[in-house]
Amino acid sequence: MAAADTEKLNNLRSAVSSLTQISDNEKSGFINLVSRYLSGEAQHVEWSKIQTPTDKIVVPYDTLSDVPEDASQTKTLLDKLVVLKLNGGLGTTMGCTGPKSVIEVRNGLTFLDLIVIQIESLNKKYGCSVPLLLMNSFNTHEDTQKIVEKYAGSNIEIHTFNQSQYPRLVADEFLPLPSKGETGKDGWYPPGHGDVFPSLMNSGKLDALLSQGKEYVFVANSDNLGAVVDLKILNHLIQNKNEYCMEVTPKTLADVKGGTLISYEGKVQLLEIAQVPDEHVNEFKSIEKFKIFNTNNLWVNLNAIKRLVQADALKMEIIPNPKEVNGVKVLQLETAAGAAIKFFDNAIGINVPRSRFLPVKASSDLLLVQSDLYTEKDGYVIRNPARKDPANPSIELGPEFKKVADFLKRFKSIPSIIELDSLKVSGDVWFGSNVVLKGKVVVAASSGQKLEIPDGVILENKEVHGAGDI
Repeated sequence: MAAADTEKLNNLRSAVSSLTQISDNEKSGFINLVSRYLSGEAQHVEWSKIQTPTDKIVVPYDTLSDVPEDASQTKTLLDKLVVLKLNGGLGTTMGCTGPKSVIEVRNGLTFLDLIVIQIESLNKKYGCSVPLLLMNSFNTHEDTQKIVEKYAGSNIEIHTFNQSQYPRLVADEFLPLPSKGETGKDGWYPPGHGDVFPSLMNSGKLDALLSQGKEYVFVANSDNLGAVVDLKILNHLIQNKNEYCMEVTPKTLADVKGGTLISYEGKVQLLEIAQVPDEHVNEFKSIEKFKIFNTNNLWVNLNAIKRLVQADALKMEIIPNPKEVNGVKVLQLETAAGAAIKFFDNAIGINVPRSRFLPVKASSDLLLVQSDLYTEKDGYVIRNPARKDPANPSIELGPEFKKVADFLKRFKSIPSIIELDSLKVSGDVWFGSNVVLKGKVVVAASSGQKLEIPDGVILENKEVHGAGDI
């Protein structure tokens, strides 16, 4: 490390030591991350060394053995499992305050309700005790604590713990924003979901789970409705002693930025777009060479997490995230849980069906999952077999629909979209009830005009710019 950088780090270390809001673990974790960043660890991969993983490394889902139908064997499997949902995100992009997991998804049920119902029905069916862990951030912790109280009567143990809280770095001075007078939440950030492993350990949850005989944790984003417990995957990992498994799924043109699995110097690893040399970015985005992407559904052995965290061996690639807070340019250093794959023994990917990746990132996704394209049973959101096309329709809604509250106001009821290929809506558009959309539909209100789609209308391969087009 250059002398100037060493000085930067020493100044930072003394500034951080006087921050009273965070623990010693958080302080040392943060300083560790910054010193790795300053020492300029190689982020790029040597392109010529990249190899396509074989079926042994990225196992096709349809080659997994069926789980024996004996209920007592299933109970034994499930009693080794913990489900952990990443619950640190706020619903700000969808215009909500509070944790994203409490947005209503279907039939008045939130993401969190659906997750609880799923695990409840598993525990009831097999007489097992799969606990649910929620990793919150300081942004979502208080709200989540209150929300979790409503499940007190359920047959699940629900645990919450917080991921680390790190100070944002003032970019030009390389000092923590809180020590520069930003005392509120804006001075801090959660350092990405790569932090799940040390936080699980530092919270004491990891040792508690190991003492109960738990062996694997299934980690997934709380907004991915497809991320449900899969016995075939769990069974495969236990049989083959895989310490880590990443679920990947075939890439479509909508997923070109997602990380992919590669074989590199004899190990399986995650390749993210940020690590790709500029001249190869288009190749990375093509679906010819890199056919799969990371769903962020991860299965990890708990003993292996403990071993690697204790050895300080999980040095995932650092993702620098520059931001501006109240006019001050700041830097957040983050890591991603998927990048940890290369540190675990016998790590694999499993190429799963697309149905296991159903994230709700925007109101256009909400339209899909609230429509007749899906039904909900026992907390599972299931695709309607009446839809013949394996791909979902592509939906683009204008900014008027961005916030959940506005989205809900603009639909008297969610249209039928089983036979829809694509929908593009722009301007001040309002939908009546029982509207049916088929083929390619464009609804574009002229500037300053309100366009209402009447109840019961069928729009098939149509462009609508005014009432006269309906």
